[in-house]
Amino acid sequence: MKNYILLLLCMLSLASCRKETASFDGTSIEEQYSDFTVLEPFSSSKDSVAFASGESVQFSAKFNKTVTWTITITGQTSHAQKILTGQSKIIDASNGFWNGSTTQFPMFKTEKCIAQLTIQDITESYQVAVKIKSIKVNNGLVIADFETGLNSAWTKFIQSGANMDFGVKTDTLAPQGAKYLKMAGTVNWDYLIGLIDFPATAYGGVTLPLSANPDDVYFNCLIYGVPNTNESLVLFQIKEDENANGSFNASNEDEYDLQVTVNWEGWKLVSFKYADIPSLVNGQPGTPKGNSQHNPDKISKISMLHLANPANGFASCKLDYIIFTNGKPIEP
Repeated sequence: MKNYILLLLCMLSLASCRKETASFDGTSIEEQYSDFTVLEPFSSSKDSVAFASGESVQFSAKFNKTVTWTITITGQTSHAQKILTGQSKIIDASNGFWNGSTTQFPMFKTEKCIAQLTIQDITESYQVAVKIKSIKVNNGLVIADFETGLNSAWTKFIQSGANMDFGVKTDTLAPQGAKYLKMAGTVNWDYLIGLIDFPATAYGGVTLPLSANPDDVYFNCLIYGVPNTNESLVLFQIKEDENANGSFNASNEDEYDLQVTVNWEGWKLVSFKYADIPSLVNGQPGTPKGNSQHNPDKISKISMLHLANPANGFASCKLDYIIFTNGKPIEP
């Protein structure tokens, strides 16, 4: 009996000393210290693509270990760039998908592109060529892209300051299409440098053809910050005709105001959900004068003002591609 008890205690002791099999997340030691190898070469699903027809490109590659990788797609004419990044053993449609959108402005044109794959800590890089036959189409209501200049149905006012330059330009700085609006000048007595009114009548109706749901409507535009100049303010005043009488009354109808401080250099996309745009009084949040409800389908006019502190001298910025989109911000 004693021998039986002793044997049982030994078995229990051995069981308690047995190590549990540990679960493991991440790369194995073997993988971590193995030499990098490309198992399937870097390639693209198409050598030419018509983004306007809804086509896309999928890049692919396979490696023997998990790596940090970057695909940089560069337009050979526009110098636009799309950047895809990931950390994986495989590049496929889930992480190597391109629909023609842009990371670094300008937007792509119909042009040859080079997609370059680089891998962290690996000297060698890999390339494939893709030709864009037609560019990506951005669905929405375009208020202004300046491709045909200043619409005669718009109203503009420009101060008579010094070095005034408030007009449409055609050069390599255009982020979309071939043209943009330049706004510049020195006005030492007023914040206002110039403005443009975009009435709904310029787009075929007394109000803009937008959804009634303010959570579905997004306001987007591209703004260029010019370095070493007086800081610009771009103010959009969005005015609603709530009583449908064909005009906006500032005393009893809503105005919503988007003021952008241009404190960066180069082109930047600015996007806001319409429901989130406040009403401002002298730059501070205020109470709208109408029903205090965002009604994008009642917008009768948008005023765009270029402002700058008159004490700080010459101010300059650029503007392009004012567009309303549905459901989400624009993906340029």
